[in-house]
Amino acid sequence: MESTGMNTAPASSGATPVPAATAVAVAPAEAPDLVTVPTRQGLEAVDIIRRAAGLPGGVGPVLHDGSGDTLGFLVPPGTADGWDMPGSACTQTNGRGMRFGDVSPTAGDTGWLLPPEAVGPVTDPEVLRAALGEAARLIEAADNCR
Repeated sequence: MESTGMNTAPASSGATPVPAATAVAVAPAEAPDLVTVPTRQGLEAVDIIRRAAGLPGGVGPVLHDGSGDTLGFLVPPGTADGWDMPGSACTQTNGRGMRFGDVSPTAGDTGWLLPPEAVGPVTDPEVLRAALGEAARLIEAADNCR
């Protein structure tokens, strides 16, 4: 399955545009799974992972939806089989919708918050699970201070 490319977020998203790359095919057996979370929790998790120098691998590619409601973390294939984190969902992509390459999204489309070319491999599911848990606790504490 050849993908047609999505490598930058809409200008209104605040994400940094990344130069276009050559389209890359994603084989279903190698296709990452996708963990989706509410945007606020996802952004906190990205910050937590990036600040934690001791965590292996760091954060991998992250998608955002056009409405700004969710972020999606690419994780290794097979993660969906055992994912059970409340407040999130993990789905097998089987390569569907995996578009890396030379076509930029238009305003309102799903795009990259952290594109594959900028961050490298997928996010480790255990690192993501820990960061999402910490993010949920931080958000709850902040909301209770209001």
